[in-house]
Amino acid sequence: MPEGDTVRQTAQRLHAALAGQPLTRAELRVPRFATADLTGLTVLEVVPRGKHLLTRLEGGLTLHSHLRMDGAWKVYARGERPRGGPAHQIRALLATAERTAIGYRLPVLELLRTGDEERVVGHLGPDLLGPDWDPATALRNLLADPARPLGQALLDQRNLAGIGNIFKSESCFAVRATPWLPIGQLPSPERLVTAAKRLLEANRDRPGAARRLSVYGRAGRPCPRCGALVRTAGQEGRPTYWCPSCQSGPTC
Repeated sequence: MPEGDTVRQTAQRLHAALAGQPLTRAELRVPRFATADLTGLTVLEVVPRGKHLLTRLEGGLTLHSHLRMDGAWKVYARGERPRGGPAHQIRALLATAERTAIGYRLPVLELLRTGDEERVVGHLGPDLLGPDWDPATALRNLLADPARPLGQALLDQRNLAGIGNIFKSESCFAVRATPWLPIGQLPSPERLVTAAKRLLEANRDRPGAARRLSVYGRAGRPCPRCGALVRTAGQEGRPTYWCPSCQSGPTC
C-alpha cells in the first residue's frame, strides 16, 4: 500500500501536470459519478492528506481518491500511449491541453463539495508530512490505548496519518522495540513519533526503489545495526519485519 511519502509524490506529479489548466476531457468511470461533467473546469490544486488525494477544482468541487493496495495515478504527455494497465482498469481520466492523468484500479473515487472534505478526511490524525503535523496530538492519540501493540497503533490513521506497513516496521526498528510491544510499555514513547516523522521526511522525495530501509523486506539478511538475521511474520495479515536481537518485546 502506498504510504505518506508515495502519496505526496503522486500529488506533486498531478499538481504539476494539471494545476492552473482547464480540463479538456474528464471521465469518472464509476457508476455513481459516471455522468459528472467536469470538462472546462480548471484544476486549482492537488494536495495529499495522509494516504488520501484531494484534487480541487473551480466551482467548489473536489475529486477524492485513495490508492489503497493497487491503485495508481499515471501522468502522460499529449499523444503518449498509456502504460498503467488495461483500459478496463481505468477509473478516472483528467486531461488538459498538454497532459493526461489516468487513475488505475482506484478503489475509492468520489466527487464532493470542497467544503465537505472533512467528511472523508476529518477522522485522520495529524499528517506526518502535512502542514497540520502536531507531534503532541499524535502522541496523545497513540497513548489513548496503552495496551495496543506498536504496529497496530502506528497503522491506525486516526492516530497519525501517513504510516503504512513499511514505515511501521522501520519506526519500530528505530526505537528498538518489536511491533508487538504494547505502546504503554515503550520507554519514552515520544521517540516513536519522532522516528516516524524522521523516516518519512528522509524518504519524502525518494522513489520507492530508492527508499532507505533497515529491516523491511530484508528477512534472512543481516541487521544493519547488530548483524543478526532479520525475521518476518504476519501482523493483522500484513508482513512485519524486525530484528530479534536489537528489538526488545514480544513477538508473534
